[in-house]
Amino acid sequence: MRIKNHYIVINLLLFFTLLSACNKQLEETESLVPLAPVDLDEDAGNWTMIVMTGPDQVAVSAPADINSDAYQAELAAIKNAQSNLTQDQRKIIEYWSGGGVLRWNQILRELVAQYNRPPAPRPDGTYPAPDPENPFSDPEFPFSNPPYAARAYSYVTLAQFEALKSAWYYKFQYNRPAPYSVDNSIQALVPKTDLPAYPSEDAVLSGVTVELLKALFPAAVEEITIHAANQRNAALWSGKASSSDISAGLALGKSVAALFLARARTDGMSAAVGTPAQWAALDDSARVHWAKAGLNANEEILWQSLENPPRPPMLPFFGQVKGWLMTAQDFANERPGPPPSSSSEQMKIELEEVKQYSKNYTREQLATVHKWADGVTTYTPPGHWNDIAAEFIADEKYSEVRAARAFALLNMAEHNAAVACWENKFYWFNPRPSQLDPSIKTTTGLPNFPSYGSGHSTFSAAAAAVLSYLFPAHTQYFHEQKDEAALSRLYGAIHYRSDIEVSVEHGDRIATYTINFALTDGAD
Repeated sequence: MRIKNHYIVINLLLFFTLLSACNKQLEETESLVPLAPVDLDEDAGNWTMIVMTGPDQVAVSAPADINSDAYQAELAAIKNAQSNLTQDQRKIIEYWSGGGVLRWNQILRELVAQYNRPPAPRPDGTYPAPDPENPFSDPEFPFSNPPYAARAYSYVTLAQFEALKSAWYYKFQYNRPAPYSVDNSIQALVPKTDLPAYPSEDAVLSGVTVELLKALFPAAVEEITIHAANQRNAALWSGKASSSDISAGLALGKSVAALFLARARTDGMSAAVGTPAQWAALDDSARVHWAKAGLNANEEILWQSLENPPRPPMLPFFGQVKGWLMTAQDFANERPGPPPSSSSEQMKIELEEVKQYSKNYTREQLATVHKWADGVTTYTPPGHWNDIAAEFIADEKYSEVRAARAFALLNMAEHNAAVACWENKFYWFNPRPSQLDPSIKTTTGLPNFPSYGSGHSTFSAAAAAVLSYLFPAHTQYFHEQKDEAALSRLYGAIHYRSDIEVSVEHGDRIATYTINFALTDGAD
């Protein structure tokens, strides 16, 4: 693939009609401090790639000389635009000034929460499935439950990271300064840096993110497209990038997005829902696994939906989705052993503990349950950890490429945690506490999938391990949050203690695959 330069002046009026539609959203989204990175990470173009074969897999042509007539015309267009900036345009510049990586992560979390709604049953007791080919139908596509969300966070953040590494490679190859550094009559409406402008990192992020999000959340295309256009406009209006900087960056970002979308089409997600025949066979396959473990499979009580009418299990074959830096055999090797038998003395003890928490929880325990509920209409447990990470990334004043690395590492581990946890859940098919004892009343929503192991525990252990690698001074805090998140599911009476303890260890092991990569990727 090759990107050709088009030395044209962007028509600044193209997106003006979209501005009023996003003003309310700009006002409601949390603010970010304007980004002034402490390090430009000049060598990021040499950091190890994960999906791309190299930083130059997508070729970017050399830019025009800054003394050329074409480039001078671009500078004149920026000065003209700055002389006529409206209040709404200045708000857009401010909105994107805190860094595109952090801002897009906020937007992604908002989209996950907006679409995290399970389909309601039909009058006949069956449940419709969201249809990606008809995203506006009832139910809307997607139902961005925890596994779907973990995959979405990983694809978006990893594609951003790969695209920005490629952008950095070309930035420091061509070394074309930002417009505000070329012409001192152009105002710098964001903090000035010495980062080369070509290709524009804002346009790269705009291009790669918009294509991924349109595929993941097709019913939100208009909102996503407006955000992407605003980011590119903000780069130009602020004096950071010229129209050819933006054109090259946009094309690079879209080309990288195409590589990730090609991978996504074959990663197994399309088969994760399964069919009624496959759902019916889950009991039999679980009994085979129990028998292989040397246990009396015929006496085991297996999971069943406690919803009325019974709902098909949530993504029972997500455990077969392709991971990042892990093979299917790796996931099988890391799978925990069986949970306590439903007829065992240990299960009786653990069930009684759950029952006591359901009846005698403290105010502090209930607050913990609510803090970590992360159920429907929320950004899910992986999103909760993205929210935590965002604060530390912002405080470190990372460059865009290093911020992208942090989110990519976190979300590769969260995606792998989802695959590992779901593979384990549907391998053993263990019942929830309230299935074994209907007198148990939960204090949070009861998830529609097996109990062993705990998703919150797996997600949180993997996230805490990666964030402790990234921000070692805050390791104690991350592990306190991990423990709190894990125990919240016992306090909420939806998990046994063994679910939690085994899953914390499982999440730790899963995280090592990401951390081992990070230790040798050239960024430290």
